[in-house]
Amino acid sequence: MKVQEVMTSNVKSCLPETNLAAAAAIMWENDRGALPVVDEAGKVLGMITDRDICIAVATRGRLASEIMVSEVISGRVYTCAQEDDIKDALQTMRQEKVRRLPVIDSDGRFQGILSTDDIVLSAEESQGKRIPDLSYEDAISTLKAIGEPRRLHRAAGI
Repeated sequence: MKVQEVMTSNVKSCLPETNLAAAAAIMWENDRGALPVVDEAGKVLGMITDRDICIAVATRGRLASEIMVSEVISGRVYTCAQEDDIKDALQTMRQEKVRRLPVIDSDGRFQGILSTDDIVLSAEESQGKRIPDLSYEDAISTLKAIGEPRRLHRAAGI
């Protein structure tokens, strides 16, 4: 199964110069908890979450309309391609502990999002010897890996 069979398309994004109030409005209007941040060419630069916005506004002593997305996002973003096997994308999510992967095309332009919601909603129950391309077990193991606190990894030397 390919990522494009599971991902959500037509996802809104924002630019680095978008202010946090505008980013929050986009999230609110589209019932999303995160937005990909893209450049003018549509290449993914990062992700911003509702949590990022809350913490930035609470700790910076400035209005959300005065803080730009570029001030909040980290420089590290993990992506997958539309043609990637879903199991490879799940492995990235597990390893990097991310709930969402921006999906890019062969030119590196933003095409959509692969989220844990997409995975859970697309997963199927194994029946007898028939193992689906995306099983409940795949979904649960991914959620468990993402949810495990990072400090447990550090303590285990991982």
